[in-house]
Amino acid sequence: MSMTFSTRGAVLFACISCSMAFSVGGFSGTLRRASQLRPPSQRSATSPLAPKMQLQGLKEMMGSSSSSSSSASTYKPVWKNEWAPSSVKDTTLRSGDKVGILFLNLGGPENLEEVEDFLFNLFNDEDIIRLPNPLKPLQGFIARGIASRRAPGSRHAYESIGGGSPIVKLTSEQGDKLEDKLSGLGVDAKVYIGMRYWYPFTEEAVDKILEDGVNRLVILPLYPQYSISTTGSSIRLLDQIINQSPRSWDPRKIDHTVVPDWYDHPGYLSTQAKLIREQLAGYEDNNEEVKVMFSAHGVPESYVKAGDPYKEQIERCAEMIMDEVNRDSKRRFDYTLCFQSRVGPVKWLEPYTDDVLQDLGKAGLKNLVVVPLSFVSEHVETLEEIDQEYREVAEEAGIDNFMRVPALNSDPLFIDTLVDLTMTALKKPALRVGETLDLYQKSKSLPGYPWEFGVTRAAEEVNGRLAMLGIASLAVAQVWKSGHCPSIDGPALAGKEPFCAALSRDGWSWLFGALDMVQM
Repeated sequence: MSMTFSTRGAVLFACISCSMAFSVGGFSGTLRRASQLRPPSQRSATSPLAPKMQLQGLKEMMGSSSSSSSSASTYKPVWKNEWAPSSVKDTTLRSGDKVGILFLNLGGPENLEEVEDFLFNLFNDEDIIRLPNPLKPLQGFIARGIASRRAPGSRHAYESIGGGSPIVKLTSEQGDKLEDKLSGLGVDAKVYIGMRYWYPFTEEAVDKILEDGVNRLVILPLYPQYSISTTGSSIRLLDQIINQSPRSWDPRKIDHTVVPDWYDHPGYLSTQAKLIREQLAGYEDNNEEVKVMFSAHGVPESYVKAGDPYKEQIERCAEMIMDEVNRDSKRRFDYTLCFQSRVGPVKWLEPYTDDVLQDLGKAGLKNLVVVPLSFVSEHVETLEEIDQEYREVAEEAGIDNFMRVPALNSDPLFIDTLVDLTMTALKKPALRVGETLDLYQKSKSLPGYPWEFGVTRAAEEVNGRLAMLGIASLAVAQVWKSGHCPSIDGPALAGKEPFCAALSRDGWSWLFGALDMVQM
């Protein structure tokens, strides 16, 4: 009995240890926040809205509205020639409607003291750390362990970009400019910001929406491509909120619709193409070799196997952007696609960004334009991971000219894109939160977690068969060596070693006798 207990304890301990060691740096379970988190009312004095950014060139990236405006006047994408902003007449808006737009995004810590609690919220999401059912009660314990282990490195990353994430400030600027544009079209709308893992949380935004009496709501994730771990996680959280208060979300009170993805919107493609062409301008009239490298956030391959459309959308998106870049160009620019931010022992989408950089350097490439494809705002994965870590990898590989395309931020063309997405959503038939989950994830239940006992189900079957073969071999070897089944002291089957008893007549007799006693 003691041997059985210790074996089970060792297995459980190993599972917990491996789970704590495995962490995912990207992105629905119910959000269980750390108990010590401060409420928003207590954060203003110690938690500035936007950290002071110190990276060279960031100011130009984040404040590029004027330069982007002049660039937009010379670069005229096809969609701007064919598209005119929708008017109120084109929508189903009625007099007195209160229009709300809910931006969904990841969020980020605004100072170094918030880093660990932000990480806890991230890893406490079942879309990020998916445990086997017996270990799910330990989700919070494991999330806290992972957050504690990763916090020092993450604090260093945030410190290197000024002490915190600029994502809230940049998202607020996008919302303000969208409100101004819509107002010019005669639509009085208010933008609400719902972050998944930090303030302002999605739950806070939803409470404010209901409090303000919004009756027409457009839910607009700021992720161009749909993934289970980003848009899917936020939409599932909204689904839980709606199911907890169905009367408040009666369609007769609040008519909501979701824009689940927009990776192929002409405005988004043209904005990305414009920013890329600005970096490629010096290569139009010469034959100097240059390549465009799209770096998208990675996800585990198991997500794609579970039906996640992310990989397909990313690949199609990169192709369409480059078609726009090469349209009317004096030369055709080549590109490659890779994936960043992988962590943990499971296999993620390939090729990996650092591997691609090393391969390009070995091939002799000297000029590279890097495009953060799945990010619409600057944050730690562009400002630190790409601008610092990957730049260093590129330079060590021999790539001398490492150029990075800025995120979309508040580029005028991108704000026009948000306007069109909003107005189009208001005139199309509504796509509800629940319908979005059914459409994109087939089922509201979470797909199987990629890290299981034995790594995969197939491996588990092989491991189990090998284990049984090993046990049988040990039993045969024991009998063969001794010539008989030796007696032992202490608990045993029929007074013999368990392995040996499994092959003896006494062992089988003992087992059947025990079963008869149970049946009686």
